[in-house]
Amino acid sequence: MSTEKITAETRTEFGKGAARRIRRADKVPAVVYGHGNEPLHLTLPGHATMMALKHGGANALLELDIEGDTQLALTKQVQIDPIRRTLEHIDFVAVRRGEKVTVEVPVLLVGDAARETLVVTDATTVQLEAEATHIPEHIEVSIEGLEAGTQILASDLALPQGSTLLLDPETLIVNITAQQSAEALEADLESAEAEAGIERDESDAGAEAGESASEE
Repeated sequence: MSTEKITAETRTEFGKGAARRIRRADKVPAVVYGHGNEPLHLTLPGHATMMALKHGGANALLELDIEGDTQLALTKQVQIDPIRRTLEHIDFVAVRRGEKVTVEVPVLLVGDAARETLVVTDATTVQLEAEATHIPEHIEVSIEGLEAGTQILASDLALPQGSTLLLDPETLIVNITAQQSAEALEADLESAEAEAGIERDESDAGAEAGESASEE
């Protein structure tokens, strides 16, 4: 994982009013926690930070230049405005080169399973321990040509060198099942309704047609 360099400013104003002023200036309020130090309150450039987070993914690692001092910061929580999709606030964890960190890494499926199969992703992320500067952006899982009945467990994942799986090795990641036909789905629905005591009502049109046929 490459680090993105961002120039940061220390922040001395707090509260909602101060945060609004920061955002109006196309900047982002942020806090860096960790290593037993007091939280470090910062202001980051809005556009550059947004691009850095997009490039780095869920566990973006930023190299913050804070008034001449450098601090590696691992992204932990990002607040985004639900309407404008702009950055509202970012929480970071301070890290050092060579330090091991625990992260959630997305699972990326590659390829296509065999025809008439259904691919079910039971775990969209996996928990790993990795060096702060070598966190994988994702864990790639090939499903190319896999037949129904195939299961991929956490123990089957190919992890980057230096990463350690923190999940139970028997955790199901991907399950390949047979694709159900429309008739099978209808049968399952009728069975479920019967077990629940639900009776299907005949439509008015159908009832009237039945009555007309009986009169003739």
